Amino acid sequence: QVHLVESGGGLVQNGGSLRLSCAASGRIFSINDMGWYRQAPGKQRELVATITSGGSTNYANSVKGRFTISRDNTKNTTYLKMNNLKPKDTYVYYCHANLFEPQFAWEVRPDDYWGQGTKVTVSS
Repeated sequence: QVHLVESGGGLVQNGGSLRLSCAASGRIFSINDMGWYRQAPGKQRELVATITSGGSTNYANSVKGRFTISRDNTKNTTYLKMNNLKPKDTYVYYCHANLFEPQFAWEVRPDDYWGQGTKVTVSS
């Protein structure tokens, strides 16, 4: 089993900054894409940012220029640096990872995992 654990959420003022962290642990062969998604109560989960194993990034238009995704492959960790936060950014943020995990010595298995979510609240 692989677990993703997010941290770094909390309450911040309008215009402030936060950095979210997501650490993957467990039996991992390699991590492919990692990303951040967010969801408001009763609404669909939406993409925020993704990053490939090679470092290519993709951002939602709503956060482009304000958020920066990065990863540390030696720690199996992805980060989301959020600058100039606005009340509209108030969501639960979820970490996602697509990875290969070992099944047998001769086999790896692709899988997708989600973190438990971390709440970000931006006051007006």
